[in-house]
Amino acid sequence: MTENTAYNADQIQVLKGIEHVRKRPGMYMGGTDERALHHMVYEAVDNSVDEAMAGRASAIVITLHEDGSASVSDNGAGIPVDIHKKEGVSALQLVMTEIGGGAKFDNDAYKVSGGLHGVGISAVNALSEHMLVEVRRDGHMWAQEYQKGKPVTGVEKIRKLEKGEGTGTSVRFLPDPEIMEVLEFNYKTLVRRLREIAFLVSGLRITVRDERVQPYPAEMTFYFEGGLKAFVRYLNRNRDELHPVVYAQQDVEHKDRHGSTYTINVEVAMQYTDTSATVELAFANTINTPDGGSHQTGMRGAITRTINNFAREVGLLKERDANFSSNDTLEGLTAIVSIKHPDPQFESQTKVKLMNAEVNATVSQVFSDVFSEYLKTNTREARRIVEKCMLSKRARDAAAKARDLVRNSRGNLLENTTLPGKLADCSSNDPGSTELFIVEGDSAGGSAKQGRDRHFQAILPIRGKILNTERARLDKVLDNNEVRSIIAALGAGIGEDFDIDKLRYHRVIIMTDADVDGAHISTLLLTFFFRYMTEVVQGGFLYLAQPPLYRVGTKNKFQYAYTEAEREAVIQSFNGQKLTIQRYKGLGEMNPDQLWDTTMNPENRTLLQVTIEDFALADETFDMLMGSSVPPRKRFIQTHAKSVRNLDV
Repeated sequence: MTENTAYNADQIQVLKGIEHVRKRPGMYMGGTDERALHHMVYEAVDNSVDEAMAGRASAIVITLHEDGSASVSDNGAGIPVDIHKKEGVSALQLVMTEIGGGAKFDNDAYKVSGGLHGVGISAVNALSEHMLVEVRRDGHMWAQEYQKGKPVTGVEKIRKLEKGEGTGTSVRFLPDPEIMEVLEFNYKTLVRRLREIAFLVSGLRITVRDERVQPYPAEMTFYFEGGLKAFVRYLNRNRDELHPVVYAQQDVEHKDRHGSTYTINVEVAMQYTDTSATVELAFANTINTPDGGSHQTGMRGAITRTINNFAREVGLLKERDANFSSNDTLEGLTAIVSIKHPDPQFESQTKVKLMNAEVNATVSQVFSDVFSEYLKTNTREARRIVEKCMLSKRARDAAAKARDLVRNSRGNLLENTTLPGKLADCSSNDPGSTELFIVEGDSAGGSAKQGRDRHFQAILPIRGKILNTERARLDKVLDNNEVRSIIAALGAGIGEDFDIDKLRYHRVIIMTDADVDGAHISTLLLTFFFRYMTEVVQGGFLYLAQPPLYRVGTKNKFQYAYTEAEREAVIQSFNGQKLTIQRYKGLGEMNPDQLWDTTMNPENRTLLQVTIEDFALADETFDMLMGSSVPPRKRFIQTHAKSVRNLDV
């Protein structure tokens, strides 16, 4: 062993709480990107929501300030400011600077809380360049300032409270550019999450204000008394429902291993619609758990088991018939489960999945009882639900045909599939380094095949506009030749049979003309991937190519322009020279070398990665734009289109 590889006590680092957060922000906020930035706001909001659930707060105001900071204020009891007997410092300072500090571990202070790890607000403080906390309690306004998680002032008594001012806490923080890669808050992202919270905590008024918009700041206020029932109706507002919302709510007592009693509050609301889309949302102590967990598993199991039992009892499922699977009962379902637990166990600090084992059976029992009674007393609606599941089951059986589209042999991939244009595969067998271009039209496909790098780029031309998969069942989807071609080329199946590990290309690139028809084709393809190959999008494998609109220049010198504004800038750069401006009407007009230089060459091209930031919002958007209901789509176009003429949708 050389001196350079010596390992001794001096090399052991002990990171205190705040230093550890700054060194490993991903453990506390899930990263340093835009999602993590907004998670900082959610952690601060969670504390105020906890006050509301404890019955001490009724209003929360979230403000985005012009200097890039964000503040969260509530009218709760206010964080205690007196000296903590054991630690010898103000309780406020303890909460804001010590990992694990807070009242969330004391069930007498908070029966139910989202911020149970005691790291949320102190982690936000650690990742902030500056933070100011103001507390209204004990008849006075108190304040303390921090920089990068460390106090720079004591807890100071600022002034007496005015009559009617009330108690509460206000936290204002400026994210630290040394840590956070993204510093600009997205108002719409916050609005979506805070609307959810308002649905989940009935009677809580939440206001979101954006002061960066001048001279008239943007502002929205949410207040719902209908709870989860109102939430489901909101999600299904553009869909035709098959029955009224089924709702269950119950407090269930449990005993822990020490014999102490605790209570789990369960709420479930669900409704079937005439669409094929599924929307499932799961919350634990108002925290959105995107990866689900035991509460979602319990809800799913209750729905599937109850429908099967009812269908057997009334003879809709015969003895020879197989039971509905959970996939059969998910189609067309909008369901929300929300539990409140005094000690929820999450998979990580970012709370993406609930792990409490006892929650599964608790949720299942609570909702099974209510749903079973509903089906028995509402036979007309019950039959609609069972018939919906029957149709889903037939479509699922048809999906098995997709397995026949894929062979294990790469050399003879497209079994029994008639392609509108031949797949020009690449020579590399490494999915991580290969990419598939789905190209609009045979002409463009021909240029792409000639211009590509054959080692790692494959080309699949498709003819015209594929089927709108938002309005078609899976069996109809599989009858479409263009869709079958895509399934076969990717080699990973479709729907419930989809296996992301079998995906043959880790960059799937939609390349269409830069016009209205091209945008429509891209939208149809995006709809297909979102509905039937969601993991391709979630895995970050789906991209949109960005071909140029113009070629501007002289005989010997030219530049490409990708937007109208860029074209004008390029024209100006030639300083009045006589120019030839070529407007590309489609990819097929480009020579293979031009297509390579502008759109396919990894060194020059621009690709837009398709991601899903908010699944419920994405589902709602696809349903609105691609679904069968015309009025919501018309309203959207009239609101957002720059110029609407002879609108006919």
